[in-house]
Amino acid sequence: MRAVGLLLLLALALPALAANGGLTLEQIAKTRAVTGASVSPDGSQVAYVLSVPREIGAEDDGPAWAELHVAGREGGSRGFVTGKVNVGGVEWLPDGRSLAYLAKRQGDETRVLYRIPVDGGESVAIAKLKSDISAFSLSPDGRRVALLASEPESDERKALKKKGFSQKVYEEDWRPVQLWIAEVGNDKAQPQRIELEGSVQAVQWSPAGDRIGLLVANRQLTDDTLVFTRVRIVSPEGRVLGKVDNPGKVGGLSWSPDGAHLAFISAEDEHDAQQGRLFVVGRDGGAWRDLLPGLEGHVIDVEWRDAATLQFISYEGVQARLGEVGVDGGGQRTLLPAQGPVWTGFNRANNGDIALVGSTPAHPSEAFLLAAGETAPRKLTDSNPWLKDVRLAKQEVIRYKARDGLEIEGLLVHPLERRGNARVPLIVVVHGGPESHYPNAWLTGYSQPLHHAAAKGYALFLPNYRSSTGRGVEFSKKGFGRPGMEEFDDVVDGVDHLVDIGLVDRDKVGITGGSYGGYASAWGATWYSERFAASVMFVGIADQASLVTTGDIPWEQKLVHMGKWPWEDPELFRQTSPITHAGKSKTPTLILHGEADPRVPVMQSYMFYRYLKLAGQAPVRLVLYPGEGHGNARAASRYDYSLRLMQWMDHYLTGKGGEPPAHELDYALPGGDKDDKAGAGKS
Repeated sequence: MRAVGLLLLLALALPALAANGGLTLEQIAKTRAVTGASVSPDGSQVAYVLSVPREIGAEDDGPAWAELHVAGREGGSRGFVTGKVNVGGVEWLPDGRSLAYLAKRQGDETRVLYRIPVDGGESVAIAKLKSDISAFSLSPDGRRVALLASEPESDERKALKKKGFSQKVYEEDWRPVQLWIAEVGNDKAQPQRIELEGSVQAVQWSPAGDRIGLLVANRQLTDDTLVFTRVRIVSPEGRVLGKVDNPGKVGGLSWSPDGAHLAFISAEDEHDAQQGRLFVVGRDGGAWRDLLPGLEGHVIDVEWRDAATLQFISYEGVQARLGEVGVDGGGQRTLLPAQGPVWTGFNRANNGDIALVGSTPAHPSEAFLLAAGETAPRKLTDSNPWLKDVRLAKQEVIRYKARDGLEIEGLLVHPLERRGNARVPLIVVVHGGPESHYPNAWLTGYSQPLHHAAAKGYALFLPNYRSSTGRGVEFSKKGFGRPGMEEFDDVVDGVDHLVDIGLVDRDKVGITGGSYGGYASAWGATWYSERFAASVMFVGIADQASLVTTGDIPWEQKLVHMGKWPWEDPELFRQTSPITHAGKSKTPTLILHGEADPRVPVMQSYMFYRYLKLAGQAPVRLVLYPGEGHGNARAASRYDYSLRLMQWMDHYLTGKGGEPPAHELDYALPGGDKDDKAGAGKS
């Protein structure tokens, strides 16, 4: 009865919420996005995965569903695997008549590899293991498939768990991800496990059919998979054919059509915070070549046009470029300039057609097709048709000088409406990493409801401070060994720029962000407390030394962030920890954290809360999300987060301030709008 009442409340509230022409939190909660696209070998169709948030109050809580759809090259789309499903790893079979995908469907005990014909017919399981299949790669003839799956739990271990022996031995009882080879279409043949040392992170079968490229870590621990993963080349039987001692972090693999070369995306060295260099090696591994030396950007995806030419997407500043370069490093040219949309991935057909996934400030990620010989891609999908009736605020790129003269780039979302030249409240939204950046794309989400806040009269500032990606290795290393410090000076200098141009009210500035952005929010609430009237810290860092010893990425912290261990320079770790400066805090601070966060353990928020509480100079509140990790995945947790973030900012930036607002929320649950349940991109 209460749920019906809440839905009725939403129905009554929506017209009022939408009257300002802006985006509501309820609309943000239902926003769909294309997360991956694969073009058929002949370019006639594009398969894509659509992320569909659960309807809060109408469905069981959980993360978004992932559906499989197929669009024609001229537009028009139909759902193939839809509803309460989680599809992943979509790949066309070589004949172009069927799609392979991963899913755990009704009745499945584990995640299974399925095949579905595109001209009609039901999905058929073509490979299954005793544990979830996490990734796959088809052989060039489509008759075999390489599978990745964690080593299954033994029957003895399962029996002990039933008796209550559910203990965990920290960093010792991990199970490796194994490589398996299965015959497609042969139900009688059992998949064969390939004996390898280490734990496999990615797999790519060579078009020559005689070898498989792998990314392999020593152990299935986060630190190992993040900074110690290396390229390996093996035969389908498991014989090691080649190795690549790539430096530091490593990304995607891509074989040349003739199987003579293997491209991969790597860090420049072990201190490089993010893989972004485009390397190529021979079919047997060995020494690599950097095809884009000095690139002031970061490569994020690569495919081969032909045996002599690679195509790639690189983030450059706040945009993304589709380019190509010869295998010898020559002949570089741009196919799609860095001027929008912002591309997040692409896939090539045999005829040269290219499927892309990208977003703009006006719409979330969609599937596009760049036909061979054409210079402009066509958008194939429209996953949120209701957005055309929503007024969105202006989003623009801004640049300013930091106090030491370094040029910093960021994004500014203007208030949807502004009274004359009146100064407005500002919310600073700081990205995580810091090896990340804000592109000039669709950035609104549950933890940064930009267009909703803009409709309420806020300006929003998203700085790409030093250490961000998108501007090359040198820029991304500028904060190495000096976390916070100049990085967050850049953030404050950006606020000053917005005050100086007459836009922002200096006394009404809030700060928020997650992970490293949560660290910035804690820094803003302590070291820079006089500059921020409100802070919302999400899964953030409060104490640098204990983060190294309790989180799951100590080596990444040492190699690419701090440069030292806590015992080597205790004062560095102390001075760069927000808890050290808790006595300065006069900023009302809301702290939010997932209780199951392994990256930044929840103790960081407990510590920060207690320090601020004991200092007693400003209101502080701690909200925990049971079962959530380093970021909220479930629909209800996300919606709760959005509500609390805006409640806190409204109360302290535009409201009466003082004591915190009520900790209990009056939820108006989204859901029940039948017009919004239509499949994306259908016509």
